[in-house]
Amino acid sequence: MVSSYLFLLLAVIVQRLLEVRISRTNEAELRELGAREHAAEQMPIMIALHATWLVSCLLEVWLFHRPLTRWLALTSLVLFCAGQALRIFAISALGNRWTVKVITVPGKPPVVGGIFRYLRHPNYVGVVLEIFALPLIHGAYLTAILFSIANGLLLQRRIRAEEAALNEDNDYSERFRDLPRMVPKLSSLRPHGE
Repeated sequence: MVSSYLFLLLAVIVQRLLEVRISRTNEAELRELGAREHAAEQMPIMIALHATWLVSCLLEVWLFHRPLTRWLALTSLVLFCAGQALRIFAISALGNRWTVKVITVPGKPPVVGGIFRYLRHPNYVGVVLEIFALPLIHGAYLTAILFSIANGLLLQRRIRAEEAALNEDNDYSERFRDLPRMVPKLSSLRPHGE
């Protein structure tokens, strides 16, 4: 089963590399429109966290001989797929405005359609689920716990920086005033603005 898990990890690595390529293309287009980057100092930390997380997933399984427990693997796989879906919906809704960096175009209103009708930060919720669930698919609970904590600390700073940038460049706070950041309320399951 380690070989299946290794294949899954490699698929996630390829996915992330493709996303970086998409992000760079989008970033170049946005910069032509006068976009500005914010919180650039966070990027090396985020890159290091995600790279070491993927390596740690494999190392913990291999070094500590973590067993694959069917119920945990299936539950974690469902959580991981939910995280993937949230991220894909967010990337799709943002279109060419999606980047891995915090980049805003002054005067351009925030995206309020798609998944953003329900949550302010669906991409980050997806990442939270992925970072927690992917290691647990093969029982790497230390990786799941440690990287979830590290990611939570990083996301606190990143969300603050992103929201400050969006407030500075458009009316983000006004448009998203009643919408939850990360965990939807039952009332927010109706599309925002209805």
